Amino acid sequence: MSTNKGKDIVEGSSSRSISSDQQQQQNPPPLSRYESQKRRDWNTFGQYLRNQRPPVALAQCSSNHVLDFLRYLDQFGKTKVHLNGCVFFGQPEPPGPCTCPLKQAWGSLDALIGRLRAAYEENGGLPETNPFASGAIRIYLREVRDLQAKARGIPYKKKKKKRNPMKANDDSSTSTFPIQ
Repeated sequence: MSTNKGKDIVEGSSSRSISSDQQQQQNPPPLSRYESQKRRDWNTFGQYLRNQRPPVALAQCSSNHVLDFLRYLDQFGKTKVHLNGCVFFGQPEPPGPCTCPLKQAWGSLDALIGRLRAAYEENGGLPETNPFASGAIRIYLREVRDLQAKARGIPYKKKKKKRNPMKANDDSSTSTFPIQ
């Protein structure tokens, strides 16, 4: 007979006595797709800063570092962006291949900045010093959007909010429904 049997039960060292709270701590719920991507993006940006010569601490990170990071990412892009001199410039569906560069799509960059902006503040950064929320970043994204839209021949137009037709007619006496 084991002399420790009673001691194990009293101290709760049995594997069967783990509470549901302890199980959740051991196995946290899986992250959403957005949260996983945000974490990957944050880690990638941190790695980019550490690889700079000299390395850049997050506290010293500025919008210039973010702009350099976005330009660095262009080399991994998959979106064909026609140059001004290209015969396919301004054509939404070019009939053949060309030597124009592949770049990051504007929508991907915009989403990336949104995730990094949120991650910066979640990791202790102040909203007032957030380099991802800088005016320089907004201008850069706007320029990329406009350039890519011209290169594809598709002008970017801001979507207008749909108006609710019921709110347009505030005067209920002009109803088009017959009263019975």
